[in-house]
Amino acid sequence: MSKVVLITGGSSGIGKSIGEYLMTKGYSVFGTSRNPEKYKDSKFPLVTLDVTKPETISECIREVLTQAQKIDVLINNAGAGITGPIEEIPEEEIKRNFETNFFGPINVIKAILPQMRKQESGLIINITSIAGYMGLPYRGVYSASKGALELITESFRMELKEFNIEMANVAPGDFATNIAAGRYHAPVKTGSPYEKSYVANLKMIDDHVDSGGDPKMVAEIIAKIIETPKPKIHYKVGAFMQKFSIVLKRVLPDKVYEKILSNHYNI
Repeated sequence: MSKVVLITGGSSGIGKSIGEYLMTKGYSVFGTSRNPEKYKDSKFPLVTLDVTKPETISECIREVLTQAQKIDVLINNAGAGITGPIEEIPEEEIKRNFETNFFGPINVIKAILPQMRKQESGLIINITSIAGYMGLPYRGVYSASKGALELITESFRMELKEFNIEMANVAPGDFATNIAAGRYHAPVKTGSPYEKSYVANLKMIDDHVDSGGDPKMVAEIIAKIIETPKPKIHYKVGAFMQKFSIVLKRVLPDKVYEKILSNHYNI
């Protein structure tokens, strides 16, 4: 039997690209969406799931198991963007972002682990972000939520080792998807001390996404991980300079690295 793959947030963007690519490799793919009925042209089945609502997580897993009898691979892809000066982002929006980007994946993992233990095997891939390796201006909340998911994966891996369940992170850089359309933007406040800088950086952030690479690159990395018996902990995929920025942070003094980022963002 082909491996069964469940992808959260599979209706568009990177999740859709991953699902369509894995189908060409012979995998049995299920995606999720909060509103599957809106995507009748999906090339693979979409199951209702909202990662912020635990009852939908349990129901989704039951439905996939009813149809496929197993789940070999979970890809935690569902996520949300957020931008703004941290001082001006409403607390409820910060919490909402962590509910989607951090607590959501954890709850999906918790719900699927009993099945993977029963199978005595499984692979969980968390889609994080290169932004999760550094605190970026006006993207601090997003960086923090994705960075938290990166770190907790390291802990999960050690706890799950005895059950033959593998886990890995894939951190994409900027890719041409519709993430900007669904991102929460803290409103630009006239007279705010951040107004000029935030407006300029908001345009830069959106331009980076619009000119990003083909999300198929992420799908190809995912396929290689699934085919690897013992995957690494961290994978990065994106433009050379985006990946190299992580190396620079590791080797440069903190203030030197901060200066480079500040210059890049004209701060």
